Amino acid sequence: MDVLTVSLFERVGLLLLAAFLLTRIPSFQALLARDLTWQTAATHSLLFGLFGIGGVLAGIVVRQDTVVQPLWVPVVEEGDALAHSGNVGVVMAGLLGGPVVGLGAGLITGAFLFATAGVTSLGYAVATPFVGLLAGGAARFFSAERVIAPEKSLFIGMFATILTMGFLLAFTVPSDGAVRLVNRIGIPMVLTNSIAIAVFTLMIRAVLHETERAQALETRRALKLADKILPDLKQGLTPETARATAQLLMNELGPAAVAIADERRVLAHVGLGADHHRPGAPLPWDGEGEADAGHVRVIAEAEEIGCRHPKCPLKAAIVVPFHQAGRAAGAILFYYKRPQQIRAVDVVLAQGLGRLISNQLHRAEAERLRDLMREAELRLLQAQVNPHFLFNTLHSIVSLIRVDPPKAREITLKLAQFLRTNLSILSQTLVPLAQELEHVKTYLDIVQVRFADRLHVDLRAEAVPPTAYVPPLTLQALAENSIQHGLKNKTAGGQLLITVTPHPDHVAIVVEDNGTGISEDLLPRLGRVPLPNTPGNGIGLYNVNQRLVTLFGERAALHIENKPEGGCRVSFRVPHLPTSDVPRPSGESSDSLRREPPQHDAIRGRERPWPSR
Repeated sequence: MDVLTVSLFERVGLLLLAAFLLTRIPSFQALLARDLTWQTAATHSLLFGLFGIGGVLAGIVVRQDTVVQPLWVPVVEEGDALAHSGNVGVVMAGLLGGPVVGLGAGLITGAFLFATAGVTSLGYAVATPFVGLLAGGAARFFSAERVIAPEKSLFIGMFATILTMGFLLAFTVPSDGAVRLVNRIGIPMVLTNSIAIAVFTLMIRAVLHETERAQALETRRALKLADKILPDLKQGLTPETARATAQLLMNELGPAAVAIADERRVLAHVGLGADHHRPGAPLPWDGEGEADAGHVRVIAEAEEIGCRHPKCPLKAAIVVPFHQAGRAAGAILFYYKRPQQIRAVDVVLAQGLGRLISNQLHRAEAERLRDLMREAELRLLQAQVNPHFLFNTLHSIVSLIRVDPPKAREITLKLAQFLRTNLSILSQTLVPLAQELEHVKTYLDIVQVRFADRLHVDLRAEAVPPTAYVPPLTLQALAENSIQHGLKNKTAGGQLLITVTPHPDHVAIVVEDNGTGISEDLLPRLGRVPLPNTPGNGIGLYNVNQRLVTLFGERAALHIENKPEGGCRVSFRVPHLPTSDVPRPSGESSDSLRREPPQHDAIRGRERPWPSR
């Protein structure tokens, strides 16, 4: 390897050091993301043009057969040629910024070469913009890659420098001198420029990988922390949950101390200074305004912490506000002994943690509101059943008062018992199946007094498991539907059969009659949609089906079919539910942020896999 090649490699090393500093410029990230405007394109064209000029200034003068190595800024006299690394900046401009940035950097570098490169000035001046444009076109071809692979950039750098040698042959006079010049500087420039371009791209990829890896680690760390502390925060900001959260953050992050505060006061303090940073103390700043701003705040002055204790070891802090439902919910405070202990990565982690906690609390609040809306919808559906039954029962009592007063008295007492039970269960989302069976039995006793020998009821429910729950009035609505519609034309011999069959993972319930059945054109829609403007429009079946599906998912939906021997069969099934998973009556519910009772996945209306047999 001759002196010229070695010297060019030495100069290129200085350029690569400058390239490393270039990758640390914040706007460089926009260039890598191809997020360019005309302003940023002009800025980066100038930046890479200056980088190309730096490669020219680090060049080496070739004077006849002698290599002149100035310390810096070569002096090119008439008849001299210049071997340089200006193509490195121009090619990188094209590869990173595209044709516009490549052409802009090439024009700047080419103009400088035209003024300083001696006999090679014209050839360089024409070749350099063309090389930048060519590199930008190559970048478009490899646009799927954020940073082009080093082996590809090596090939592009070699081709660009060889193309430059071609322009030197075409524009350098005399032609025989041009041939000797290219033979002298061609291979050294091809080697040094192409390798420098490959190393530049490798350096950029390494910097990006390092940055993205650090960001991924901090993101994973923030997610892990948020996942651990959210169960406590969702229960509510109480001194107990705040202390548990502060202790967890103290163990995971290791600051000097951690405090948790709500909008007005400190709830818990763990770590140094706990002897005088007492829970219940007011915040030393406008906590609500701080949290409303939504920005992480770094406190680097001990006075801003607001501690008046003369020996307080806490001199700096990071304040992380979080929100819920558009209002300030509190803040996490990380304390340090000195401001120098607060690293940039700690601030970034705090920002991510604050956003994650706020987003999760927003989601928790949305889920709570959705559950309240679903509960209100269930109450409405339940309320729609009762007027229907009450109207029919009162009509029966009016009829019986005239023809059979003792029976009217009996059905009135039954109705009173039914309504008392009805009022007690209507506020509940689910009731035990055994209680629902007692309720429907009272209803059927009322109906049988009315219909006498026209209706025979058979209730087969033995060993009803205590883990079986149904929405209130479900069986009453199904039985009423069979009596009022399926058996309405039966003057005698009407039969109603209710069967409850326990299984390991569910309880199957069937209500069937021997009536007229259902029209085949209505059967696919019955229970799925209300059928307006039709007698017996199925609103009762629709309400029951909606409640079952909302509470237990599609697997609990009603299955309605006509029996081959005549009549209709309605069946459904409900899963076994532990008592702890049954929703409380609405009067017992409370703010989910403060005290959210355990909820079963099915109760939230989400489909879940039932236990297998």
